Amino acid sequence: MADDEIDDDDDLEEDEDGEGGEGGQPGSGRKRLIIVIAGVLFLILGGLAAAYFTGLLQPVMEMLGGSDPVPAEGDPNAPTVSEDAVFYDLQEMLVNINTGGRKPVYLKIRVSLELGSTNDIVQVEAVMPRIIDNFQIYLRELRIEDLKGSAGMYRLREELLKRVSVAAAPATVNDVLFKEMLVQ
Repeated sequence: MADDEIDDDDDLEEDEDGEGGEGGQPGSGRKRLIIVIAGVLFLILGGLAAAYFTGLLQPVMEMLGGSDPVPAEGDPNAPTVSEDAVFYDLQEMLVNINTGGRKPVYLKIRVSLELGSTNDIVQVEAVMPRIIDNFQIYLRELRIEDLKGSAGMYRLREELLKRVSVAAAPATVNDVLFKEMLVQ
């Protein structure tokens, strides 16, 4: 019987420490609190990391750091604006675009080319039939979905710029600017 009394005393001591009983375990409350705090910290740090890598945090960092957002010389992302840029208007183009057999859909487009200098005008005019042909071939293969949204307009601009730069090879074409674009 003496052994039974000793075992009962051990059970009481374990209950008081919070390790042995099934009732209100005070240690589990601390564990839950630590897990909740760690989860909240993980979410905050993850959100800050995502904001940093997507560039959403950059304006805040520049404001706090006091640095100017002016790009350094030689930065490939720096916008280049030439004071002697020349704009050359192309003739209006009307093409039927690819609809996959449905009723015909037409694209009416007017663009202007930004050339590097006035000397480039002569070179562009000399190869104008090739430029128009390249534009016509590309535009006829477009679908309506290709023109939707700003991403579609950006892709169209990049493709036209690529094609006109190849066609007018010695001339410098800096950009293709849309003056009018209608899909009907």
